[in-house]
Amino acid sequence: MATKALFNTVVNWFIRQRIDQIQNFMNHPIETQKGILFSQLFHAEDTEYGKLYGFNSISSYQDFKNKVPIVTYEDFEPYIEKARQGQKDVSWPGYIKHFAKSSGTTNAKSKFIPISAESLEYCHMKAGKDMVSIYANNHPENQLFNYKNLRLGGSSELYADFNTKFGDLSAILIDNLPFWVEITTTPSKKVSLMGEWESKLRAITSEVKNEDVGSILGVPSWMMVLLQRVLQETNVGSISELWPNLEVFFHGGISFKPYREQYKQIIGKNINYYEIYNASEGFFGIQDRSNSDEMLLMLDYGIFYEFIPMDQFHFSNPKVVSLEDVEIGKNYAMVITTNGGLWRYLIGDTIVFTSINPFRIKITGRTKHYINAFGEELMITNVESALSKACEVTGAQITDFTGAPVFMKENEGGAHEWIFEFSEYPDNLDSFIDAFDQHLKKINSDYEAKRYNNITLRRPIVHIAKDNLFYHWLESRGKLGGQNKVPRLSNDREYIDPLLELNK
Repeated sequence: MATKALFNTVVNWFIRQRIDQIQNFMNHPIETQKGILFSQLFHAEDTEYGKLYGFNSISSYQDFKNKVPIVTYEDFEPYIEKARQGQKDVSWPGYIKHFAKSSGTTNAKSKFIPISAESLEYCHMKAGKDMVSIYANNHPENQLFNYKNLRLGGSSELYADFNTKFGDLSAILIDNLPFWVEITTTPSKKVSLMGEWESKLRAITSEVKNEDVGSILGVPSWMMVLLQRVLQETNVGSISELWPNLEVFFHGGISFKPYREQYKQIIGKNINYYEIYNASEGFFGIQDRSNSDEMLLMLDYGIFYEFIPMDQFHFSNPKVVSLEDVEIGKNYAMVITTNGGLWRYLIGDTIVFTSINPFRIKITGRTKHYINAFGEELMITNVESALSKACEVTGAQITDFTGAPVFMKENEGGAHEWIFEFSEYPDNLDSFIDAFDQHLKKINSDYEAKRYNNITLRRPIVHIAKDNLFYHWLESRGKLGGQNKVPRLSNDREYIDPLLELNK
């Protein structure tokens, strides 16, 4: 135990040294971002992409905007494919050896996101250290390295293709972790890299139930599945009985709001919750204060940020701003230029700034995942807030949901149709629907206007999902575990119709 305590003290001292550097970019955000942009341009000026767009002639941010186009994955895919096939110096110097395979949501089409040596080391790995550094700085009494960290990544092993490797980002990270992380982490590397979800879940449960866990890391929905399985296997009343030293959950991938009460109940004691914002394309934000729902935008990871106001997103030539010109409270689509060789890449996430000194953000949704069939501009943050209120009023708890529009007919207004899967059913479903509807009206004036007298929008249509409906739907598509999730909102019926069919 004395050796563990010494190790905990040394590691805590080491990781807290990073705090001064974080404070530096908080104090000098614009200078930090300009430095990153021109460093990236210099490094990549002799690549195929750099020559095509004249990186060596760009001397200002305005030049950059004028010369380099904003791209989607589909636009950029030809360059990624060249790099995947082993071509050198495509959009980033040298060879790209790793590609993170990501479907984005539940679509069948896979994306292959380039992970350069620089993005692996100075973005993804650096962020993992920062996550712990920030927590340790806020909680100097922490005992993180006296106990095990339970990680729950996606599947699976890495696959060879051409001269490169591809797989889940978590597999790439686990495959490259330093030894000191491995000895403080559970489950083992072998189990963490297993592919098939059910077998993996059994193996993880078998390993972790005998460990002394002090922290957990993963996506809230899948971590909940694991914790429930652990409780079933051990016959204890709560997670804190099994792991009395558990002190923090680092979570990301989806909103934590629908799961907060469930975690309080299943853990059985108060612990700290820290949100992170990561994706295959990069690591973007870390909650830097306890009991906060904001994340600090991490500005020195080799990522240059730009933002498109969502009220201009669908314009043919939308306004694009750098960090210098963002406004608090405005919804933005995020555009990134990275040390992985992505240039002005539209990642598909939307965020809002809650502070500009320092720059803190909240995730508001996806550029494709909202409902605006009738001009109501319904974003995921609106829905989560209204659901939180409805659950509070009726004693309900929700594990999963999705919603989509019902379009107008000749003599009938439109509506929003929802499927909710409850872990605790509401006292009264009509009261739940009314509370949900009323709170949406309160926080979204466009929704309120469309609901006036049921002329455009009728009362929400709500279906109660069978137990594990969403789990089985994802399973049927081979999407269990990791970052896989059902889109919460859709402007068409791509997701809700198959779920309704399965729910019959």
